[in-house]
Amino acid sequence: MKGTLTEKILAEHVVEGRVEPGEVATVRVDRVLFHDLTGYHVIEVMEKAGRDEPWDPNKVVVVFDHLVPPPTVRAAEVQKKTREWARRHGVVFRDVGHGIMHQVVIDEGLVEPGQVVVGADSHTNTSGAVAAFATGMGASDVAYATLFGEVWMRIPEPVNIRLVGELKPPVTSKDLVLRILGDRGAGFANYKALEFTGEGVKRLTIDDRMTISNMSTEMGAKVGMFPSDEVTLAYYERLGKKVRRLEPDPNAEYVDVLEYNMSELEPMVAIPYRVDNVKPVSEVEGVEVDQVFIGSCTNGRLSDLEAAARILKGRRVHPRVRCIVIAASKKVYEEALKRGIVEVLTQAGCLVTWGTCGPCIGGHYGVLGPGEVGVFTTNRNFRGRTGHPTSKTYLVSPYTAAATAIEGKLTDPRKFLTA
Repeated sequence: MKGTLTEKILAEHVVEGRVEPGEVATVRVDRVLFHDLTGYHVIEVMEKAGRDEPWDPNKVVVVFDHLVPPPTVRAAEVQKKTREWARRHGVVFRDVGHGIMHQVVIDEGLVEPGQVVVGADSHTNTSGAVAAFATGMGASDVAYATLFGEVWMRIPEPVNIRLVGELKPPVTSKDLVLRILGDRGAGFANYKALEFTGEGVKRLTIDDRMTISNMSTEMGAKVGMFPSDEVTLAYYERLGKKVRRLEPDPNAEYVDVLEYNMSELEPMVAIPYRVDNVKPVSEVEGVEVDQVFIGSCTNGRLSDLEAAARILKGRRVHPRVRCIVIAASKKVYEEALKRGIVEVLTQAGCLVTWGTCGPCIGGHYGVLGPGEVGVFTTNRNFRGRTGHPTSKTYLVSPYTAAATAIEGKLTDPRKFLTA
């Protein structure tokens, strides 16, 4: 793994052990993340250990996002306990109304290239979009990291996914991820480090990269990382921050190299109940739909809302369909408001808000009932994930979701927008 992003980052953070695939090492962490749903358990573990004071409050980030505003008394109780802990110890705390954790930390530049980030959420991988070694862990590991600023892990094997060509709307990075899952299967990268390289990477925005890194979790990967290049540096410059360039060496060693030409992709869909049961949308059009959800940590960014608005502008959501749009953060929502995107979506008949995972986890704000069919831009379509066990969820891009909302049935977006 010489010269890979994985090696470069972990070598700078190793406390004990060797940075070699399969070896177990203790590494220093730069950020610890948890939210309302997992934070309660992290705090429980620390309390059982007899201490709950973080090693560095400035490096612990708590964001309320999963069940916000709290839809049940129990959710309110959990948030109250976590809120009190966060305020007592002075950690970086973002209460109800800020947004989804994985979006907020990128919005605010709380994670940076070259950092090791651990979070009590499986989609912590999202921060790999900005060249952070970001990975999800269980409550016990995250509690230890919170208390001591380090964590142990098995060093993952690095896999290189080379990207060439470019995405041509209405094809998106979500379609690329679904295509990879369909080709390789869920879990093909179990405990491996996916590193995305190639000429195509230069044509991917931070939004694009976040979607891909986010769903590296569904591939089983420990991390899904992009280099810190001109796109990354420009993003942080807009935030008023200078960060370093960080890329794998030209001769970096990988256990496997895959290649995808983004110019050859078409709109894809993951069919219930597996994320890797993937086909082109054109092959499964016509499935009648009850609800469309555009949002989540996978596809709730500004570019995703823009994509939906391109399709929905001047059109109406089908009268049989509930269309819910949830911006991933207040920052995303406010920018969408300024650009007139929120107006387009609401005039089309969408219910628009921001900052909750809600429907993605079947928590609230759009839970599917018995036998209902949902078309979601989220990352998982497991049985019962988004509602009743007999409901079905299809995973698609925002373009496909918007086209489906208009037609009332699963629809290829190229009908409305050609490349």
